[in-house]
Amino acid sequence: MRLKIDHTTVYRFETPVVYGLQQLRKTPKSSYNQSVLGWDTRIEGGRKEVTFEDHHHNTTELISFDPNITELSVSSAGEVEITDNAGVLGPHHGMTPLWLYQMNTSLTEAGPGTRALVKGMTADAGISELHELSDRIRTQVPYTLGASAPDWSAEDAIAAGQGVCQDHTHIMIACARALKLPTRYASGYLMLNETTIQDAMHAWAEVHVEGLGWVGFDVSNGVSPDTRYVRVATGLDYSDAAPITGTRIGGVNEELHVSIHVVQQ
Repeated sequence: MRLKIDHTTVYRFETPVVYGLQQLRKTPKSSYNQSVLGWDTRIEGGRKEVTFEDHHHNTTELISFDPNITELSVSSAGEVEITDNAGVLGPHHGMTPLWLYQMNTSLTEAGPGTRALVKGMTADAGISELHELSDRIRTQVPYTLGASAPDWSAEDAIAAGQGVCQDHTHIMIACARALKLPTRYASGYLMLNETTIQDAMHAWAEVHVEGLGWVGFDVSNGVSPDTRYVRVATGLDYSDAAPITGTRIGGVNEELHVSIHVVQQ
């Protein structure tokens, strides 16, 4: 399947920004089951300083703000060809050691809620057991739009009994790592059936399963990623794969507008 993606992020500030830097992780790359046919990022109110690959192999663009701006616009667009592999990505590649993805973070630390979810499971859990775990998470923590806070950990979402795709992903990561399985956070684009317009990127977990390698699990939708999914960035948790992170001096009272269009070509 060939997907066309347009992703625009606009910041508006009540007072001028004196200085600012941002890292963008909005660019997919050709790997596993996807081929990027073209991709372009345009910036208004700033400029691209450098493009590099971080230690999770994410394409990362560093941009700077123009002096004294009150609006910054970052627009990315392109086409990606996807083949269906039932969520199986295969062996681990690259210089980053596999054991790194067994490390917990503040967002994925296992607590009482996590341990209850994996009770009875062992480190040799296979595909069927991991799908059962995904179903268990979705049942106990139903998807509720706008229900969570950006800094919620896996345990916060379990305690609240509700969350969004970011929370589901952190819970799945916490559970799988509690079983000593290497697991990573994946962010990207998802073509929805009911609309072509979205206001956020999607997230899912990837677990390294013996004999198969990396396998994706989208807890929020109860499936493994298929031809509707475009992988963009991975990491230990959301902070490693966030589409935009940065810092600035000045620019009070920020307003943020995000528009994402994903359609089949």
